[in-house]
Amino acid sequence: MENDTIVKAEHVSMKFNLSSEKFDSFKEYVIKSIKRQVSYDEFWALKDVSFEVKKGESLGLIGLNGSGKSTMLKTIAGVLKPTEGKVSVNGNIAPLIELGAGFDMDLTARENVFLNGALLGYRRSQMEEQYGDIVAFSELAEFMDVPVKNFSSGMVSRLAFAIATIGTPDILIVDEVLSVGDFRFQEKCADRIQKMRDHGTTILFVSHSLEQVLSICNRIVWLEKGHLKMFGDAEEICKIYAES
Repeated sequence: MENDTIVKAEHVSMKFNLSSEKFDSFKEYVIKSIKRQVSYDEFWALKDVSFEVKKGESLGLIGLNGSGKSTMLKTIAGVLKPTEGKVSVNGNIAPLIELGAGFDMDLTARENVFLNGALLGYRRSQMEEQYGDIVAFSELAEFMDVPVKNFSSGMVSRLAFAIATIGTPDILIVDEVLSVGDFRFQEKCADRIQKMRDHGTTILFVSHSLEQVLSICNRIVWLEKGHLKMFGDAEEICKIYAES
């Protein structure tokens, strides 16, 4: 991989086996699975997708629901391993793919700050230094000793975003995060992403809002039914996509 390339996807394909039957109960599914009586349909979420991202670039992934955007981000984050092809990553990743995925809902927000920080590779001392900023950004000061299971989805999103965006990771992966919460907080998140980009963080960004994509991204990957339709300049591709 070239020195200035931070992410490289080479002929990436991802296959899922989907059950083609309906079951009345989990017990029925288990019994038929043991007897090997369950049939599956193959579904290719990605098929032969190749592109690369340079350090400091902001790449937007666009396409209709089911086009493979989230699957592509998960292969880059290492959550999924491609069925075919490979993804090379040169740097540390802060993934905002499923907000709150690393939380223990029975623990308090305060406890989850340190748990989630550890999952992202930060030492406790680093999280203690950043704790005040995380609380201030999330605007959850009076709720930090409340179990996260009592939080609304918007509150979970605020806390997860505040934790994931501390410091300056090499790569920030953002999947539909700015569609959660109130408009003012979305603007606040977008501003932080812009500042991270200005400080050299590479951004991989998914949003249904072309306006958001254009405000953050300079390059675009357009996926259609798992295939790479276009890859290149953000303004050019968004214009074609909007007119399609």
